[in-house]
Amino acid sequence: MAEIITMPRLSDTMTEGTVASWLKKVGDKISEGDILAEIETDKATMEFESFHSGTLLYIGVQEGETANVDSVLAIIGKEGEDYQSLLNGSSSKEVKKDTSDKEEEVKEEEQSEETSTEIPDNVSVVTMPRLSDTMTEGTVATWLKKVGDEVKEGDILAEIETDKATMEFESFYAGTLLHIGIQEGESAPVDSVLAIVGPAGTDVSGILSGGSKPKTKTETKTEEKKESNTEKETAAKTESSSSATNDSSRVFASPLAKKIAQDKGINLSDVKGSGENGRIVKNDVENFTPAAKVEVATASKTEAPKASVQTFVPAGEVHAEEVKNSQMRKTIARRLAESKFTAPHYYLTIEVNMDNAMESRKLINSLPDTKVSFNDMVVKACAMALKKHPQVNSQWTEAATIINHHVNVGVAVAVEDGLVVPVVNHTDLLSLTQIGSSIKDLAGKARSKKLQPKEMEGSTFTVSNLGMFGIEEFTSIINQPNSAILSVGAIIEKPVVKNGQIVVGNTMKVTLACDHRTVDGATGAEFLQTLKHFIENPVTMLA
Repeated sequence: MAEIITMPRLSDTMTEGTVASWLKKVGDKISEGDILAEIETDKATMEFESFHSGTLLYIGVQEGETANVDSVLAIIGKEGEDYQSLLNGSSSKEVKKDTSDKEEEVKEEEQSEETSTEIPDNVSVVTMPRLSDTMTEGTVATWLKKVGDEVKEGDILAEIETDKATMEFESFYAGTLLHIGIQEGESAPVDSVLAIVGPAGTDVSGILSGGSKPKTKTETKTEEKKESNTEKETAAKTESSSSATNDSSRVFASPLAKKIAQDKGINLSDVKGSGENGRIVKNDVENFTPAAKVEVATASKTEAPKASVQTFVPAGEVHAEEVKNSQMRKTIARRLAESKFTAPHYYLTIEVNMDNAMESRKLINSLPDTKVSFNDMVVKACAMALKKHPQVNSQWTEAATIINHHVNVGVAVAVEDGLVVPVVNHTDLLSLTQIGSSIKDLAGKARSKKLQPKEMEGSTFTVSNLGMFGIEEFTSIINQPNSAILSVGAIIEKPVVKNGQIVVGNTMKVTLACDHRTVDGATGAEFLQTLKHFIENPVTMLA
């Protein structure tokens, strides 16, 4: 059945969006995860991906056109499917809405005085933002402001946990924090009342009793004026910030980094920033240890978590602890369950001789400023093998099998809350050192919760490596919409037979999990043979 795709709300203040460019045209095949269009919001131009598979039947907003959030953006369905009924149904709803709007206008005029008393001037209701394209609810991880605190535009209000990462959420309003609607650790749907900001001492009981009701047209116009003024103020701040950058005496840091530094008693001038233009961010402060206290800090950092999680349980007693599922954990559970129970998995394992790979890596790393890992070599070998076996570099849809002729390898990275898969785009075109640099950068962002949604999109194949944990062999669940994932084990020193003689060798086992809908057993086996050849003879990857 055809699906209506509506204009998404890609920022918390977005009310309408402009289609900057369409990356698909009517008649194109669409797979889940494909980028449909670039949409210009009130803050940035962002890629918008499809959550449906099929054929693009209709485009409702042309390039350069602007439409309200929830307007019909496109329709995806089966090739040749009649979608006019959906558009007619949408039109009839709009007619009904127009009629009801007139009634609402009359009601608004009658209740204008009452509304003005419920929402005082200069008071702003801050709602739970949609910080990722698939986010339906968010969890407040930490409040960085408390009721009564002064809030400036640009201050970080809270850290909000989405289905993909924990992100800083900044205020777009200035005033006093009058009310917090969602406490730390609590979850709420997008658009729920998160907080209220306004002049100190303002009574907001009227707003709270009215719930998170929509703003009136008068309020909307007022907010538009505020946003217009905000844009001018932001531009002015940007200019002043640029000029201030040249002042070597000033330390540039995010509000969250400043707060953490203050709490820990860290002098920000001693911290090296990893953000844009050397800006100090949260992760820089959390990972900072003064040179003279490295050993002490490392020891306490290692021991503290153990002390915090230990619970005394008398011998013989039953004790259980309930740990609330994070948004990331819920998403991981949902997607892996969907993959495991919809894609027929099967597994192929081979053992690879790593002697030549070890010698080649040693030689490469002897070069100045060069550092290549075995995982980098595996990722490169996978990319090259995928070019020779494109059937493995595919994805399943009900209508067709999509064969990808570009190679984007996703690399599984373990983080505190679960697992994320950042993507190295056009992996086959990169050198070993470029792949290594990309993976290191993406993994660092993942662990510091700075990974952007677009950096986790578009993979055509995935590599998961547990060799560094001493795991010799394991199987993985396919990261859909990919058709395969490679599980990489540890390099083991063991007796092997060479030229009829038993000698000491180094081997590594890799297991390919395949979706039998797209990759047959023989196809998967041929891919592994090519992969084995590349890994055992690294020089061939340079040809």
